[in-house]
Amino acid sequence: MDKGLHFTICVVTAVLLLRESSQAGEEKDPQVLAAPKPDSRGAGEGLPTLTVTTILEDPYVMVRGAELEGYCVELLAALAGMLRFQYRLRVVGDGQYGAVAAGGNWTGMIGEILRREADIAVAPLTVTSAREEVVSFTTPFLQTGIGILLRKDTASQDMSFFHFLSPFSKETWTALLFAYLLTCFCLFLVARLSPCEWNEPKNEENHFTFLNSLWFGAGALALQGATPRPQALSVRVIAVVWWLFTLALLAAYIANFTALLSSGSEQLPIQTFEDLVKQRNLEFGTLEGSSTFYYFKNSKNPIHQMIYEYMEKRREHVLVKTYQEAVQRVMDSNYAFIGESISQDLAAARHCNLIRAPEVIGARGFGIATAQASPWTKPLSIAVLKLREAGDLDYLRNKWWESSCLRRSRDRWGPLEPPALGGLFLTLGIGLALGVLAALAELSSSSRRAAAHAKKSCCSVFTEEICTRLRIKGAARQSQETSGKANA
Repeated sequence: MDKGLHFTICVVTAVLLLRESSQAGEEKDPQVLAAPKPDSRGAGEGLPTLTVTTILEDPYVMVRGAELEGYCVELLAALAGMLRFQYRLRVVGDGQYGAVAAGGNWTGMIGEILRREADIAVAPLTVTSAREEVVSFTTPFLQTGIGILLRKDTASQDMSFFHFLSPFSKETWTALLFAYLLTCFCLFLVARLSPCEWNEPKNEENHFTFLNSLWFGAGALALQGATPRPQALSVRVIAVVWWLFTLALLAAYIANFTALLSSGSEQLPIQTFEDLVKQRNLEFGTLEGSSTFYYFKNSKNPIHQMIYEYMEKRREHVLVKTYQEAVQRVMDSNYAFIGESISQDLAAARHCNLIRAPEVIGARGFGIATAQASPWTKPLSIAVLKLREAGDLDYLRNKWWESSCLRRSRDRWGPLEPPALGGLFLTLGIGLALGVLAALAELSSSSRRAAAHAKKSCCSVFTEEICTRLRIKGAARQSQETSGKANA
């Protein structure tokens, strides 16, 4: 009996030592990371422990020190608190979501569930028909679709040289010109008819000529006072109405012009997937083995088939391994990434030089994957619905999708580039040139009259006038000596 009891004690001791060593080995496994405890009440004895597989993707699951955090980590903690279970969270070994390999086996998180290496998968895992055939999914906790992620400078069209005219349509500019001319004509007409503006037409000169009326209207458009000043009540009424019109017009122009300069969506030439196929400047691809890739493969849409054929022929160059690699490639090269729109919205919020094209196709959802006939599928679905009805899912979405792009963009703002205001500078240059030419023409006309009166040559008088106005005394004196010798 003593020998048998001694042998039993040795066996039990050996089993306990082996168990402790295996647990210590698991703690050192780089794929198993500590996660925050769901609830202090959920750590009690007797509660079931689930092995949860996930994948590293910002902001769903991220490594912070020795722990994991993110949207899916907090979602898992909330589910564990509601359903009263403990969990052991680990990152998927091959870094894949789940697709059928060449041998017919599943990779990624789906493969781990099929091989009983994990009980559930809590990750941005898209619910598809192929995956639904081998595993079960809960009610989706996030809705998404397929979009196109672009870099703003590669996706934006070159600004028109007269981009400053963009806030208004051609019809609006035509109506504005007509309103301006009609208002100035009314000012001219009313000022002629009103006795307060012209008491004695035979002896006085009316200041509201048509040219002066045009100048008065232009001054109102520039928010500047311009003479002549109206005296009659009828003229003042027209002037006040025109001032109010110009204030509203300028407010609308400034608001629209600011929106055009600060937003890049109006300048995107790639609005749809058809635009993406037609262009030749950008390469495009998606995650290798992802549901997005198989969506285009199985789609009967001709445009989608063209996208799939392009990615299949160049899969070594356009398909990426991870989402982080895709975002980095979009930022560093002429590359457009096709993927989940909700993840692209996050990338555009975190990186201010990125933008998502407007079109979104293939509405889908992210669900929690479990083994088929698992007793956890229905309770998890009900728990997800309760979290949605309580607003907890919206809270998590707002928390982890909070944009820092606005703050960063303020730090990066600089002076406007010349192409955006090139037309304004051109208009200013033309106006300055016309002003100089007009001044020279006026001076030339005055010089001709003075030359005819003094019986001198027109060129000498013109030179004297320029030197006098520019105060070039030496040149003026030399020109006078030259003219004196010529007369002698």
